Amino acid sequence: ANQGQKIPVFEILTAVTFILFSEHPAEAAIIEVGLGGRFDATNVISRPAVSVIMPVSMDHEAYLGDRVELIAAEKAGIMKRGCPVVIGAQESETALEVLIETAERLDCPTLVYGQDFLAFEENGRMVYQDEDGLMDLPLPRLPGRHQFANAAAAIAAVKAAGFEISHRAAEKAMTSTAWPARMQKLTQGRLVELAPKGAEIWLDGGHNPGAGVVIAEALAEQEEKNPRPLILIAGMINTKDQTGYFSAFKGLARHVYTVPVSKSDAGVPNDELALRATEAGLSAEPVNSVADALMLLRDSWDGPAPRILIGGSLYFAGAVLDENGTPPT
Repeated sequence: ANQGQKIPVFEILTAVTFILFSEHPAEAAIIEVGLGGRFDATNVISRPAVSVIMPVSMDHEAYLGDRVELIAAEKAGIMKRGCPVVIGAQESETALEVLIETAERLDCPTLVYGQDFLAFEENGRMVYQDEDGLMDLPLPRLPGRHQFANAAAAIAAVKAAGFEISHRAAEKAMTSTAWPARMQKLTQGRLVELAPKGAEIWLDGGHNPGAGVVIAEALAEQEEKNPRPLILIAGMINTKDQTGYFSAFKGLARHVYTVPVSKSDAGVPNDELALRATEAGLSAEPVNSVADALMLLRDSWDGPAPRILIGGSLYFAGAVLDENGTPPT
């Protein structure tokens, strides 16, 4: 089909995905965009049951544009005329306007977070609300305040796609959902054993300024519940705004160890990444590996057991899970 021309790995994987999905029919197929939306390899579904657009922030600027409204316009490219659209919580009013305008132009039935549906905490529970009423649910198992809005968007999307959700199903989703490398707590494994005794270790593959903010907020919540010094071990690739990512942790992280990303040719050298962290106002030093960072920390640590965030890239997070001996199952 590609007539011998060059083809990116993502497009090959996407083609294989659609072949496999066609051979193994399911009640619902969840297709996640790789980059942007409008020109993405996944964007060939002419009548999606629902299109979902989550928070839009600055990322992939070289391909999607250097303003949030341009990125939002690319994301809006997955909307199809007359098909339902769910718009998750948006930090940017400009992005929200672009998304709503596009949905209106395409006559899409549209549900907007904070307008048509929302979620909030009440008495240690999560309450989901839409035009059908309220659902009183357990708190999301995934840590971080942003998971309330994520859970709400998921419920709204499944309903908009035409499925009925029983209260029991929604409760099970809140309490059983697992998401590797998204605020994943590491409690065992080869790397964990190298950390200072009693350390709390989190792994998150978030890699842009927007992700940095929600990760920092989630860690600040943990800090309120159980104060500990925060240490970052970071690896990033060169297509990301490294200084912007680190800026979210100013005043929260005590120190940063920067390491190479072994699973990507685009990894930022550890000494250069340390400079980016320093530019963001953090104390930073380059080391050769996550294992080295943990051992350095263990040998020099004096004080309450630290809270450690390992992150900055999904490539990096995958390599960490592999090295720790705890890959996703």
